[in-house]
Amino acid sequence: MKAYVFPGQGAQFPGMGKELYETNTEAKKLFDQADEILGFKISEIMFNGTADELKQTKVTQPAVFLHSVILAKTTADFKPEMAAGHSLGELSALVATGALSFEDGLKLVYERALAMQEACEINPSTMAAILGLEDAKVEEICASINDEVVVAANYNCPGQLVISGSNKGIEIACEKAKEAGAKRALPLPVGGAFHSPLMEPAREKLEKAIEATSFNSPICPVYQNVSTKGETDVETIKKNLIAQLTAPVKWTQSVQNMVADGGAEFVECGPGKVLQGLVKKIHREAEVSGL
Repeated sequence: MKAYVFPGQGAQFPGMGKELYETNTEAKKLFDQADEILGFKISEIMFNGTADELKQTKVTQPAVFLHSVILAKTTADFKPEMAAGHSLGELSALVATGALSFEDGLKLVYERALAMQEACEINPSTMAAILGLEDAKVEEICASINDEVVVAANYNCPGQLVISGSNKGIEIACEKAKEAGAKRALPLPVGGAFHSPLMEPAREKLEKAIEATSFNSPICPVYQNVSTKGETDVETIKKNLIAQLTAPVKWTQSVQNMVADGGAEFVECGPGKVLQGLVKKIHREAEVSGL
């Protein structure tokens, strides 16, 4: 079966989407529409902005979403039998599979980005990648830090788990991970503790926005970060999407379930090649490619 996977924040690069805009009239129309919906020229920042301008959460999230969704919408043989997205990419997957309209999806992504940026300002916090330790060991280290918030946030692939929490908590956890034999414990250049309890203010805001948005059943199962299962029920999809901001991204488990359900060919739809690499590490026999 053919699975389409959609990247999250961090996949952006200067010049993203420009070729698509210049060579495809449908893509041009959608980028122009996006500028109108957002009330600023995001296309201009994507095509000609610097890496620093693209790094602001309120720009990054809609930029990655737009590149992914417009790619899907302008690919003639886009016929997914299953789909999934990493963090922000879950919204791209839901729009690409028809669960949300382009306009509603973009509005939700922007709302999500602003809410997350605001939550980061309330609670200065960060994330770090722990490489070369068993997931269970990293979870144990997080649980052993009592006075600070530190949780497992992104199960990216075996041996690569991203943790999220307060600045102090992440510092302690990185030290403990190195002592426990981690190959590396790398603080990440992010604005806050995504997928942790510190995102609660953002979750509350997003919940209101999601409840006010109209959803349909997607054309194929979408494997969600929270449940790791292929979902088609509208209420379940909404519930998981709301929970996602404060819950971990279970990417390893989602890909394992897609493989168990028949997924053999994984196509990354969006900027970069990060997910192709992760899928290969999770399931060596998978065929991977990018649009």
